[in-house]
Amino acid sequence: MAAANDLRKGQAIKYNGNTAIVLEVHHRTPGNLRAFVQAIIRYINTGKSADVRFGSTDKVELVDIDRRDVEFSYKDGTGFHFIDPETYDTIDLDEGLLGDAKDYLVENLRVQVLFAEGKAVQVELPPSVSLKVIESAEGVRGDTASNVTKPAKLETGMTINVPLFIKEGETIKIDTRNRTYMGRA
Repeated sequence: MAAANDLRKGQAIKYNGNTAIVLEVHHRTPGNLRAFVQAIIRYINTGKSADVRFGSTDKVELVDIDRRDVEFSYKDGTGFHFIDPETYDTIDLDEGLLGDAKDYLVENLRVQVLFAEGKAVQVELPPSVSLKVIESAEGVRGDTASNVTKPAKLETGMTINVPLFIKEGETIKIDTRNRTYMGRA
């Protein structure tokens, strides 16, 4: 058992008899009230999310998580397919489990899949990925007085803002935590 204050994003817990993964954690200390922990969890069995509140001293039962490095292989109508490079086992995940991670998946990208009780519960991306720009407007000459950006569509279908000098066909580095341009790859 661990204190609710020790909860972190990515941990698995037992809540109301069900296993859940912690998606977000916020420690709150309102003016004249006791401190509490506000958490958003997703139940593994149902896939539904819930907003729960724990007292800062409440005890929470942690569940062991197994992390495996896998490579993204391909996407089809049934879902996203990953392969374990050590055992060559195929892991199939649906789009709902991936969330925003699907916008960064390109062939052979290494990611970590978290397993709780033998079931895949979350995909953790590397801090940055390199993606190719497939569509971007031309920058207007003389628009460089300030940090001017333009939208660019990437090979995965995601659109982000990039500096004016980025052209179609270039490979750029994207920060996966906040969806921002980091530089050329």
